[in-house]
Amino acid sequence: MGQLMQLSDDLGWSKSNDSPVELLVLSACQTALGDRNAELGFAGLAVAAGVKSVLASLWNVSDLGTLGLMGQFYQDFSQIPNKSEALRQAQLAMLRGEVRVEDGKMILANGEAITLPPEFPKGSLELSHPYYWSAFTLVGNWN
Repeated sequence: MGQLMQLSDDLGWSKSNDSPVELLVLSACQTALGDRNAELGFAGLAVAAGVKSVLASLWNVSDLGTLGLMGQFYQDFSQIPNKSEALRQAQLAMLRGEVRVEDGKMILANGEAITLPPEFPKGSLELSHPYYWSAFTLVGNWN
């Protein structure tokens, strides 16, 4: 914990919660899964260092599911300033099948299409199963 406090001090953050980092997104696998040294994993360490909110995953995640959820989350967060509500809306959009893969493109709820890299399989994929979107949680300030 001493190193975290030193990092916070080095960055000019104090315990008064004046960190300039409002939201840190850790979209890799198990970034909110902790152990004895870091109860909430990387997410907990970031919050302890002064980050106000961290979006992180609790278990291994699908690359395509993560791309869909993150794309939809950022789209929703640009219109909904509440982080937890933006995450909820993104997860609901995936549950309803509004976020999906079609012909090598990720289709978001508003119809925006993101061309997928060639290493992803071509064709269509339904992303409504919780496997694709339920691993992510917010740690810290949810607003």
